[in-house]
Amino acid sequence: MVVCARFAMFILIGVAIAAPFAVRAQNSGSSDDGISARIDAYVDGEMRAEKIPGLALAIVGDGKIVKAKGYGLANIELDVAVKPETIFQTGSVGKQFTATAVMMLVEDGKIHLDDPVGKYLPGSPASWNNITVRNLLTHTSGIPDYESDSLTKKGAAFINLRSDYTEDELFTKFSGLPLEFPPGSKWNYSNSGYVILGILIHKVTGQFYGDALQERIFRPLGMTSTRIISEADIIPNRAAGYRLVNGEIKNQEWVSPMLNTTADGALYTNVLDMAKWDSALYTDTLLKKGSLYQMWSAVRLNDGKTAPYGFGWEVTEVNGHRLIEHGGAWQGFTTQLSRYVDDRFTVIVLTNLDSEHSHPDKIAHEVAALYNPSLRPAAEKVR
Repeated sequence: MVVCARFAMFILIGVAIAAPFAVRAQNSGSSDDGISARIDAYVDGEMRAEKIPGLALAIVGDGKIVKAKGYGLANIELDVAVKPETIFQTGSVGKQFTATAVMMLVEDGKIHLDDPVGKYLPGSPASWNNITVRNLLTHTSGIPDYESDSLTKKGAAFINLRSDYTEDELFTKFSGLPLEFPPGSKWNYSNSGYVILGILIHKVTGQFYGDALQERIFRPLGMTSTRIISEADIIPNRAAGYRLVNGEIKNQEWVSPMLNTTADGALYTNVLDMAKWDSALYTDTLLKKGSLYQMWSAVRLNDGKTAPYGFGWEVTEVNGHRLIEHGGAWQGFTTQLSRYVDDRFTVIVLTNLDSEHSHPDKIAHEVAALYNPSLRPAAEKVR
């Protein structure tokens, strides 16, 4: 999930926000003092350069937290510092939890990856006859992304982010779209596919997908701060999201309650919970090794070629080091979870600035390289 706009630089942020970064840092855990200090200096510099109000960082080695630290401000208006417990929005990093819930149902025998989605979603259009559950998980269904330019080029958004929709209404809107390509022939990122997966989970289990995540993932792992977004509920340690508009920092744009609960990435979490998640992925606590292997394998297209994406995870490598990762952006927040799985080393970065200006993927990769120079990409790509 990404909400994008073109913003100008907030001129005063360097004075009003960046100055407190170093003195407001909140730390949990420890690492080598030299490397830790270099990381702090790097993060501080990137936050100043990108005008990021607040950032939380966790470094996890072999399933244990090496460093967890907050930098800058979680809330500018209230002058509240970020700490490891601070809660941010996940954006599309939440897709990996949706995919995990689907794979749990696969292991339960309630879903089969290569079944047509119409088996689980009555009323699916004929154009979906060849779309499988696997296609939805891997962004190869051909169903257009509801945020794509092709759906907004006429000047009106296909999905009005300020309108509430029921699951049935969303399903009807998506099912009326012409496919962009035959299922399995291409890869094209589609938030729509993951919204549909959330509806599918509800149909199969009788549970709202967010309740299924709580019951089967968050509570068993002790992820007590991770949950579906709610602007109405009182949530301790919740950060505010920000964007830059015409030279001024602004609060995040308002999104309707229903569209803050869809399965393409509408979650709250913090770096401490994400470290628990990372640790669990080295075990069979949630899924069998074979299921995880499928999630972390590059999708094979109809012509035999592959795309570097599994089930809710980007699948790549850096200098021979396997890298399983995902980023996210939503409502003035950005997120990155980068897992160097063969090294059993993970970097988690959460920020409270929009995706046009903050680049947590770049920060996560550089932090990893400060620990191990062989993990530095040849050239960092900027989204």
